[in-house]
Parts: sequence; C-alpha cells; structure tokens
Amino acid sequence: MRQPGRAWALLSASIFLATLAAQAVPKAVLDWQPGLAATEPWRWWTALFVHFSPLHLGANLLGLVLVAMLGLSARVPWPVSAAWFAAWPLTHLALLLQPALRHYGGLSGVLHAAVAIVAVHLLAQRAGRWIGAAVLGGLCIKVVSESPWLGPVQHTAGWDIGVAPIAHACGLVVGIACALVAGFLSRTRPDD
Repeated sequence: MRQPGRAWALLSASIFLATLAAQAVPKAVLDWQPGLAATEPWRWWTALFVHFSPLHLGANLLGLVLVAMLGLSARVPWPVSAAWFAAWPLTHLALLLQPALRHYGGLSGVLHAAVAIVAVHLLAQRAGRWIGAAVLGGLCIKVVSESPWLGPVQHTAGWDIGVAPIAHACGLVVGIACALVAGFLSRTRPDD
C-alpha cells in the first residue's frame, strides 16, 4: 500500500459499498445508541451505515465521493488512511459527550473527521500548507456555525431528518487528533 491515495480509495469504496448493503438491515440493529455503546460495541462502527431517509443517504454518499476525491488529490499515504480508519469508531464513541442523542446514524461525523485528517496532512506538507489551512479553517467555521452546543438534534430547512451537529464537531476533533498521532508515528517510525 505504498502508492499514495490507494488505501484511501479502498477505504472509501469499502464504506460506500457497505453503506449500500446495510440499507437492507434494520436500523435499530446498527445505529448509535449511547446506552448500548458498552454492550454492543459494533455500533461504534455500524452507525456510519445507517441512514434515515433517501435524501440523507444520497447526501452522505455524495459527501463520501467528495472525501474520496480529496484524499486522492492530496495523495495521502497509508498512515493518513489508517488515521481515518481509527477516527471512524472514535468519532461515534465521542458522541457519549452528548448522552441526550439517543440515536444516531450516518456518515457525516466520520466524513468531517476525514476532511480534518486530510487538512492536517496538507498542513504538514510544504506545497499544501495553505490549502490545508484553508480547508481546516473552513471546516472549523462550519462546525462552530452549526452551534453543536444547542442540543443533540437540530431541524434544518431542506432536511427531512434531524441533524446532529455534535457528530460533526466530534469528527473534527477526533480527526485532528488521529491525524496528529499518525503524523507523529510516521516521523518516529524507523525506515523500512
């Protein structure tokens, strides 16, 4: 997996296909529920596959395609993809910070983590520093503008589901943390 972007593309494609396949599974078996986080830890992973409407599914899959293209164009190495893989369950686990969020499903939290991870990666590259700063700055402004502290679910015009901005905030913070750990480990790892 030394070819830049390859692991990112494989992870993106796997999530895309698994999300489509999971639409046949009852949502209550897969969605995030804080009361079941300890006894049913698969939900740390499977919440990503749950979508509550066709619009929700379509928007998240489009977002996934854009995130895939972002990682490919940034030519992210496999440790950056590993950071995204680690951020996947950690983003959902961080939802415990908002126990009033009784159910959660969707890709948006993990997609926010992915964008943050690529932005941090770009910040560390001389050629991509300004792009990384702009992407990360824009993402931070977006998350803050959603006021995730106002409650677990917000109803926004144009959406047929409630939106959980806390998932976006958790994804941002977890994504930055995972990217920083991956960057540190990459610098301290002995050469092969």
